[in-house]
Amino acid sequence: MGNSDHPLAPAQSLARVLTFWPLVFYGLGVIVGAGIYVALGTVIGRAGDAAPFSFLLAGIAAGLTGLCYAELASRFPEAAGAASYVQKGFRSDRLAQLTGAALTIAVAVSAASIARGAVHYLTILVPVSQNLLTAALVGGFTAIAVIGVWESVGLAALLGVIEIGGLVIATIVGFQAAPSLDFRGLVPMDSAAWHGVIAGAFIAFFAFIGFETLANLAEEVRDAQRTVPRAMLGALAASMVLYIAVASAAVLSDKTGGLPLLDLFEGKGATIFAGLAFLAVSNGVLIEIVMLARLFYGMARNGQLPASLGHVYQRTRTPVLATLTAGMIVLVVALLVPFERLLVFANALTLFLFALVDLALWRIKFRRPVPRADFEVWSWVPPAASVLTTLLILAEVLQ
Repeated sequence: MGNSDHPLAPAQSLARVLTFWPLVFYGLGVIVGAGIYVALGTVIGRAGDAAPFSFLLAGIAAGLTGLCYAELASRFPEAAGAASYVQKGFRSDRLAQLTGAALTIAVAVSAASIARGAVHYLTILVPVSQNLLTAALVGGFTAIAVIGVWESVGLAALLGVIEIGGLVIATIVGFQAAPSLDFRGLVPMDSAAWHGVIAGAFIAFFAFIGFETLANLAEEVRDAQRTVPRAMLGALAASMVLYIAVASAAVLSDKTGGLPLLDLFEGKGATIFAGLAFLAVSNGVLIEIVMLARLFYGMARNGQLPASLGHVYQRTRTPVLATLTAGMIVLVVALLVPFERLLVFANALTLFLFALVDLALWRIKFRRPVPRADFEVWSWVPPAASVLTTLLILAEVLQ
C-alpha cells in the first residue's frame, strides 16, 4: 500500500528535514563508532600484523553491498529499507516479513553488542554495575530518539565528529610510538597469513555495519534519490581509509591487546580517551534504535506489522511506539546475551541479509522494462557483492 493511500498520510508522515552533510556524519557516526573501538582487538588477534588487510577486504565487501543499497535507496526511498527491497526484488510479502524479522534480530543484537562495548569503556570512569549502566544508556538514547529525528541525527553527527577525532589522535599516537614505520611487515606473505586475514575480515566487517541505516531514513531526507546514495558511499569510503590507518598504527606500535586503542595511552590520557571512546561507541546505540524504529514504521505502513507501529505523533513527528519497542528489544538482548556471542551472531546474520538484498537488486535489474534511477551500478556488482558476503560467512563457519 502506498503512503498516499494510507489513512495516516500525509498528515502524519515523517518530516523531510535531513540534508547531505548531516546524513554523511550520521553515517560515519554509526560506521566508525562501535566496530573499530570494540572489534579492533579481535581482528588483530585473528589476523596479526596483517590486520589492515582484513579491514581492506571487509571494506571492499561492504563497498560492493553499499553500491547495491545506494541504487535501491535511489529507486525505492522508503523507511522499510531492506524489507522493502526484498519485497520489490522477489515480489513476496512473506519473504519481506521474514527479512524484517531477521533484520530486527540483527539490528537489536548489533545495538546490544555496541551497548555492552560502550559500557566496557564507561566502567573505567564509573565503577557501577554493567547491567545498570547498560539500562541507563539504552533508556537515555531511546528517549532522545523519541524526541525527534533532527535531534537524534544532530547528536549522532556531533558524536561522529568526536569519534573520528579520537581515531585520528589514536592513529597519530600509534605511529609516533612505533619503533619503525616499516609497512612491509604488514603484508601477508603466505597462506596461513591470508587465512588469518580472511578470518579477521569477518569480524572487521562489523566495523562497516551501519551504512545501510541511511536507507531507512529516506522518507526524512530532502531529495532522497540523490542524497542518500551519495551520503552512503561517502561515509563508507571515509571509514575504510580511517580503519586501515588506525589498524596499521595499532599493529606497528605493538598494541594488540583486547582494547589496543586504549593501550596507546597512559594515565590521564587513558582516562580522557576512555571517555571519548565511550561517546564514540555509544553513538551506535542511538543510531541503531532510530534505524530499527524506522524499519518497524515502514513495515507497518506497508501492512506487514501492526498499524499502531506506523503511527507518527504530531508533536515529535516520530514513530513513538515503534521507537519504544525498538529500545525495549535492544535492552533485553543487551542484558541477556554475552558480548562475544552478540558480535559473531550479529555479523553472520547481517552478512546473510546483505547477500539477500544484493540478489534482490540483481533480480530487479534483469526485469524489462526497468525504470531508470538517479543512481545505478554495473550489472555485475550485485552478484559479486552477494558472493563475497557469502564467502565471508563460509570462511567463519569453516575455520
